[in-house]
Amino acid sequence: MTEQSSVKLHGFWASPFAMRAVLALKVKGIDFEYIEEDLSNKSDLLLKYNPVYKKVPVLVHNGKPISESLVILEYIDEVWTDAPHLLPKDPYLRAKHRFWISFFAPLFETMMKTLVTDGEAQKTVVNELLEKMDVAEQGLKEIFPNGVAPFEEQKPGYLDIMFYSLFGTHEAAEEIFGKKFLTVERYPLLVSWVNALKQVPEVNQVTPPIPKLVGFLHFIRQRSAPPKA
Repeated sequence: MTEQSSVKLHGFWASPFAMRAVLALKVKGIDFEYIEEDLSNKSDLLLKYNPVYKKVPVLVHNGKPISESLVILEYIDEVWTDAPHLLPKDPYLRAKHRFWISFFAPLFETMMKTLVTDGEAQKTVVNELLEKMDVAEQGLKEIFPNGVAPFEEQKPGYLDIMFYSLFGTHEAAEEIFGKKFLTVERYPLLVSWVNALKQVPEVNQVTPPIPKLVGFLHFIRQRSAPPKA
């Protein structure tokens, strides 16, 4: 059996974690079967392949399951070794990319807290998120010393995929809150990074429709609201 003989991915359309895995497979040019999961009625296969967390994504390569989006991306880059590569080959640059990947990794939880809180609690979480974005705006200049170049001669890598999975659909959250967070005035580098990635065909293929995502986020917010007395 060849490396690519059987590749399946269990995901969910609104999951940023599943988006990472789908985008990595597309960027690497790997043919795969996508299996959409109903997270309110998880399939027996999903529970079998990921009995620990029972979550998407799960990559199944030649019958062997790999769980957790960050583990999946590293696995993809290690198994399918032809270019394009998701991580730089230079060890120092690879370490730098991994540092920023680990910086971005916890931000999804912070972002979800903004969705399920209100009032002062929400304001505190939003400020925490903006402070993290301030750090990224300044710190990532070491990765992009000349600004973010268009993705014309290279494909998005691991760090690009991580960043886009979090901020690529920022318009949906901004519509929920009626306020822009990712502004060019405060975050010129981050905004240019998002805009450059949006020009990549593979990225457009995996980005969920903003109106549909807004509806889903409204559902999450309403579901988490405390019951009225």
